[in-house]
Amino acid sequence: MDPLASPAHGWFPAAPPPIYCCTLTPALVAKAREELQEKPEWRLRDVQALRDMILKEQPNLRTRLDDAFLLRFLRARKFDYDRALELLLNYHAGRKAWPEVFRDLKPSTVKHVLDLGFLSVLPHPDPSGRYILCLQPGKWKPNDYPFVDNVRALYLTLEKLIQPEDTQVNGIVILADYTGVGMSQASNPGPFLAKKVVSILQDGFPIRIKAVNIINEPMIFKGIFAIIKPFLKEKMAERYVLHGSDVRSLHRNIPPTVLPGQYGGSAAHLDMSAWSRMLLDCEEEFIVEFCQPDPLEGVVLPEDMLLEGEAGGGPEEDPFRAVRSQLYYCY
Repeated sequence: MDPLASPAHGWFPAAPPPIYCCTLTPALVAKAREELQEKPEWRLRDVQALRDMILKEQPNLRTRLDDAFLLRFLRARKFDYDRALELLLNYHAGRKAWPEVFRDLKPSTVKHVLDLGFLSVLPHPDPSGRYILCLQPGKWKPNDYPFVDNVRALYLTLEKLIQPEDTQVNGIVILADYTGVGMSQASNPGPFLAKKVVSILQDGFPIRIKAVNIINEPMIFKGIFAIIKPFLKEKMAERYVLHGSDVRSLHRNIPPTVLPGQYGGSAAHLDMSAWSRMLLDCEEEFIVEFCQPDPLEGVVLPEDMLLEGEAGGGPEEDPFRAVRSQLYYCY
């Protein structure tokens, strides 16, 4: 068992210690060098360089400056200092631009989402060492609670997933099961919220999403993807794979050895409550991380910074009326 694993949740690593100590295997050190331009002998020098940039260019930014935290941003942007700093600012700007997601953000406030099984993480990574985030949007009913609660649960999950250095190097895989998704779920978020979610995942969070596998998608998914695709970068759009109900197609991307029986796999039945318990046990950790004063108070950001604008309807929705019509047509 991983010595850093939590005693209560042995299948997932515990939070890293306050003082950085590299936990990468020699194979992952080599992978990080090849794919992320990370040189072990220069690692802490690069972290210090990013720290110096933050202190010089954004002296009022109340952000973590420890090695482990800053490494997430350097790895996500292949040790390009300028892009890493931009990602860090976007990371904090997302909180300011979407306060209903980040206000009082802790697992207990989204327990209803976690108990529903809207999302979970498979207990075994794939052969490439990537944890698999499993989403089941069909379980959500718009009358039960607002869509933004799903985003809150997703963000907390990503925050936990990015803690292990293995994930920072390997990235993650998403498996989205669209069983039960109908018109009410598909049309509820709208293009404006879809744009915000995509912006956070692409430009405002230090995680590498290596593949998005869609299974059991209904005909209406063509309309859903039409809403999402305009906001996706070309590289990310190419990582979407639609499998329909063909589990053999899914197995060509995610081996059956790590999948539960419901997806034709040989792994144990998926315990949807396991990830819920994991997050709820980390309540204090998230309170320290998110339930603090606004980190951007007094900070001047570029005008084109991520997620500007107010939520809601208005003129910004108008260009997407044709997309919504397509959604109804597909349905």
